[in-house]
Amino acid sequence: MTLSQSVSPSGIERQRALAERASQVLPAGGFGNFDPSVIIARGKGSRVWDEAGREYIDYLIGSGPMLLGHGHPEVDEAVRVQLDKGLTFFANNKAGIELAEVICEAVPCADQLRYVSTGGEADMYAMRLARAYTGRDKILKFEGGYHGMSAEALMSMAPKALVNFPSAVADTAGLPSGASDHVLVAPFNDFEATKQIIAENAGQIAGIIVEPLQRLIPPEPGFLALLRQQADAHGIVLIFDEVVTGFRFSYGGAQALYGVTPDVATLGKTIGGGFPLAAIVGRAPIMAHFDKAAVGEDGFLFQVGTLSGNPMASAAGLKTLEILARPGTYEALRAKGERIMGAVTANLERVGVAHQIVGEPFLFDVLFSEHPVRNYRDGLRADAKLGARWNSLLREKGIFKSAGKMYMAVAHSEEDLVLTEAAIACAADNLRTE
Repeated sequence: MTLSQSVSPSGIERQRALAERASQVLPAGGFGNFDPSVIIARGKGSRVWDEAGREYIDYLIGSGPMLLGHGHPEVDEAVRVQLDKGLTFFANNKAGIELAEVICEAVPCADQLRYVSTGGEADMYAMRLARAYTGRDKILKFEGGYHGMSAEALMSMAPKALVNFPSAVADTAGLPSGASDHVLVAPFNDFEATKQIIAENAGQIAGIIVEPLQRLIPPEPGFLALLRQQADAHGIVLIFDEVVTGFRFSYGGAQALYGVTPDVATLGKTIGGGFPLAAIVGRAPIMAHFDKAAVGEDGFLFQVGTLSGNPMASAAGLKTLEILARPGTYEALRAKGERIMGAVTANLERVGVAHQIVGEPFLFDVLFSEHPVRNYRDGLRADAKLGARWNSLLREKGIFKSAGKMYMAVAHSEEDLVLTEAAIACAADNLRTE
């Protein structure tokens, strides 16, 4: 079993020429998401091919949305049926209503839902919703947590300066100078520091926003329950950012897997089946702030979006969730992830390279560190150069992944797993000899 590498001089030149064209019209030559030197031509099932003709086993899967793989025939058919009916209407549609019903039935915290187009939008509105509901201003987030591109989200997401908690550090140019005044930052998985920050600021905190799995770092046992208890004690809205984990970790998301129910959750990626779609879900009294008739002018949270709940994305998402709900889907997905995690561990132990596997079987990666990784600052102690070399070696063997994650997909086959195990073994051998 091998991957097709039908790379020709003309294919290499085609990809090079496209990269040159991109450099003329796109800042830094890309979309801001991934290595711009790689230009993907097509995807099918668990594989993608670049413009040069190289074939890869895809563990990036569009940064998460393609949980079923590329071009799933049932999803494609649902999209074709909707295509004949219309692309978008800026109005309610049957597919969008049906998808909302399915999501609200599946997700523990979801009484009601409001659609947007991206996970970043969903996070932004969730934080606004907490402010509207509580009448308070501040948001508590966790250092290293990613919640999109809003001003609040881009505080201490990947800070270079490690300041004292709960001060927030801007991660990008272009933010207003006062943005940090409304954000408090705590260390993930630190029970005592989190309780202290909440106690000192409780009357000002509108919401606590957290990724149940922060990037790749699992919550310590009891940590999410602590956030639930603290939110209840101080009248704070608890928000789970499940843009990544929703319908990936279980049919009910990470909140079902970990057994802690937030007040509000954000969803994206999987629910659109490869199309732009995201949502804010939550308890009815909080979601009522999207309804002016229910809460009045002063409590109303204004939100519109041209493509929110569009029927193409809703049809794709509805079929995707139907497939995921079939018996055995998540058990098989977990088993695949556990197998690849085990291969990484076995091979790196074999060659004597210190490392930590971080994440859950559905989404994980390796960090080259001797120390357990419980939070963002622990992750900074990992050997980034060794990590980059590892990723480069895997890509040379046809493993397509991001710099810091491996997403498992339903489409990954036995052949994919065998080839991936061989690539991991080869990469480990190369690390030993360098």
